[in-house]
Amino acid sequence: MNILGISCFYHDSAACLLQDGEIIGAVQEERFTRKKHDANFPVNAIHWCLDSSGLSVSDLYCVVFYDKPFVKFERILETQLFTAPLGCRQFIHSIPLWLKQKLWIPNIIEEVLGYRGKILFSTHHESHAASAFFPSPFKEAAFLTMDGVGEWETTSLGIGKDNYIEILQTLNFPHSLGLFYSAFTYYTGFRVNSGEYKLMGLAPYGEPRYTGLILDNLLDIKEDGSFKLNMKYFGYCYGLRMINWRFEKLFGAPPRKPETEITQLYMDIAASVQKVTEEIMLRMARYAKKVTRQENLCLAGGVALNCVGNGRILKENIFKQVWIQPASGDAGGALGAALLIWHKYFGNKRNADGKHDKQKGSFLGPSFSDVYIEDLLARENITFKKFSYRDIPGITADLITEGNVVGWLQGALEFGPRALGTRSIIADARNKEMQSRLNLKIKFRESFRPFAPAILQEYLSEWFDLETESPYMLLTASLKENKKVRLDNRNFGLKGFDMLKAQRSIVPAITHVDYSARIQTVNKNEHGLYYETIKAFYEKTGCPMIINTSFNVRGEPLVCTPEDALRCFLRTDMDYLVMGCFLLDKKCQQPLKKYMHSPVNFKLD
Repeated sequence: MNILGISCFYHDSAACLLQDGEIIGAVQEERFTRKKHDANFPVNAIHWCLDSSGLSVSDLYCVVFYDKPFVKFERILETQLFTAPLGCRQFIHSIPLWLKQKLWIPNIIEEVLGYRGKILFSTHHESHAASAFFPSPFKEAAFLTMDGVGEWETTSLGIGKDNYIEILQTLNFPHSLGLFYSAFTYYTGFRVNSGEYKLMGLAPYGEPRYTGLILDNLLDIKEDGSFKLNMKYFGYCYGLRMINWRFEKLFGAPPRKPETEITQLYMDIAASVQKVTEEIMLRMARYAKKVTRQENLCLAGGVALNCVGNGRILKENIFKQVWIQPASGDAGGALGAALLIWHKYFGNKRNADGKHDKQKGSFLGPSFSDVYIEDLLARENITFKKFSYRDIPGITADLITEGNVVGWLQGALEFGPRALGTRSIIADARNKEMQSRLNLKIKFRESFRPFAPAILQEYLSEWFDLETESPYMLLTASLKENKKVRLDNRNFGLKGFDMLKAQRSIVPAITHVDYSARIQTVNKNEHGLYYETIKAFYEKTGCPMIINTSFNVRGEPLVCTPEDALRCFLRTDMDYLVMGCFLLDKKCQQPLKKYMHSPVNFKLD
């Protein structure tokens, strides 16, 4: 039985294909269109899922959509009527898209795909819950889903057992942890639905001076983690801005304009909202434990990408184990909707061994053969060397050890926002100049942004205060004391971005100013060549980790194809590119030409 899950028309559209309950493929539309967070109908993602599996539309048993558009539209109409006349401008702005597209999902599926079969709908938070629990390794577990808003729900708490999930309690719009965090994302000068991770990365540079102001004025938090926002300060119900003039007056300054200087005020506000968010997440987790009496917890929804909050939940030992859906945002809703229909609607059994998840490392997207890559390199007159896969780890480790930055494309594309070792830029975590170089000359982004370590699983506990694996880079933990560098009198007491001047550990390129790091654990069975490369680096240097950052530049999605990788390599200061068994040296290439986005024949692999 083939089931296609779809999410679209809000944020990060995606498609997922199940074949007899197994995840065969999943990919975001942005990876093909090169439009970051593309929310359009995922026609390219759907065709890839089908083509790569040798299927056609007629082979689908059913198509499932990740939420219920009419219920969501009801919420929008009710909100606009309640806030009238303030909401008129937003209503006029949004209504044409709803009337033209969002209310006609079955028609669009039929017209675009030529599909005439069964079309089903999940609710938004059921999709998130299913994406959290069903791929997890647990036979039963509590789940929490936290995001901006679905139909009406913004948070859900429930329990999953075998092939069934049940939502027990919800928090409804407009009281939303995701929208609360996004309001501060907007206020600190970052893009909503895109820059939340920047706000999280900015927080350690500030002091939580405004925590009391936030708690006294903006929200009322209950012991169970539920809360009510003071809507006098927020504008998202009726306007095109997240906040209003009262919010600005409360903090004594207007929103920071994008690309302008980030002052200490905005750093302190980032620290404050992060602290409040973590407190809410902790209270919700404790309450979920109390209500469900489960030993394990599953997380999904956009807020579950807050790896600092996730790390706090794990560190508090509220649950024995925590599993987080790597595509926690709306893209993962496509996967969750398909799994929900397979297990709950059709009643198919689910096998869970308590140890291994069904996410397949989240390596669920397109891959490309060496034949495809070599043909591209020859066609574009690129100078390269070809090696055996046996030699690639040692050669790459040598390049990293020598201080080079290496682009890395191997195997199947990652599903979700994190690069996990198949579409990565890798470098030496010991190099104290590497964070600045990667940010400013390769990623073209803010200098304060931290980088994540990819560490061999077996050495995790020697380096970090973390005892559980973190294959999806969704947990933050502190370095061990013996890996830290004591600050001298000259560096002690530095504030703001001046804190970047002080070396804090023996792996400074991945150590944040609060001595933490967002960790990816790498094991031999799941990561293959990537594992062997880090192992070769360890054997040469005694350091079992490297920098792993996403293979893209600011404002662009993760690279998908070898064409994408080649363009990114040639337009940045990256030193080398490893694609398959081919090595490209920047010094040997001709000046950048205008590469076209060539159509991709996925069947070549």
